[in-house]
Amino acid sequence: MHSLPLFHRIDGQPVIVLGEGEAATAKRRLVERAGGRVAGADHPVARLAFVALDEPDQAATALKARGVLVNVVDRPDLCDFTVPSLLDRDPVLVAVGTGGASAGLAKALRLRLETLVPQSLGALATALAGSRQALRRRWPDPSARRRALDAALAEGGALDPLREDSAGKVAQWLEQDVSTRSQTIEIVLSSDDPDDLTLRHARALGMADVVLHDPGIVSAILNRARADAARRLFMPADDPVAYRGLVVILRRG
Repeated sequence: MHSLPLFHRIDGQPVIVLGEGEAATAKRRLVERAGGRVAGADHPVARLAFVALDEPDQAATALKARGVLVNVVDRPDLCDFTVPSLLDRDPVLVAVGTGGASAGLAKALRLRLETLVPQSLGALATALAGSRQALRRRWPDPSARRRALDAALAEGGALDPLREDSAGKVAQWLEQDVSTRSQTIEIVLSSDDPDDLTLRHARALGMADVVLHDPGIVSAILNRARADAARRLFMPADDPVAYRGLVVILRRG
């Protein structure tokens, strides 16, 4: 991964947009949809800039010298950041980026996702946000709370985000007796290629609280786990029950 995906709040903030024509108009529209204010090149406090000029090098260099982060249309070599193709289910945003390699590919993937993600996803996010205090009362321990949410939001779970009716079930789910007991899953790898992981194993890694692994497990596999999951070398004396939450053990085949 060569970029750090971020969502940058620009509501009410100035954003420089340079150029004319369709590309510049599209960037102005993008800024305005996100609540930003389109500004000129000399704006003293703008932190972001879009450059849609036929000869962008000089303008991009001058902006960068002032500490402004720059996106240059069709010039990924000059870009400090790229703009992903966005699937909007306010307040949920799904961003598909290719690091500037192909905007067409990002768009094609986003259009596929449009057919899968229901319009009600935003309502589910809003319902969960409104239930934040109730969630903390129900599960005061953050790890237990995360496990309960992971189970509810999983495919076929009580709040499966790809179901149209999940938003209306949040209150009912909070009243149910939801178990958050620890669980251990052992994965024996057939190769060092992460694409050889089964769907079940990839999901387990993505949900794991703790990953116990043999010394030889490659980073390409380990990186499929959550960034905040604890990682430990697996020792013969290790007792997975001693760890809290979902424990995944990775072994070489």
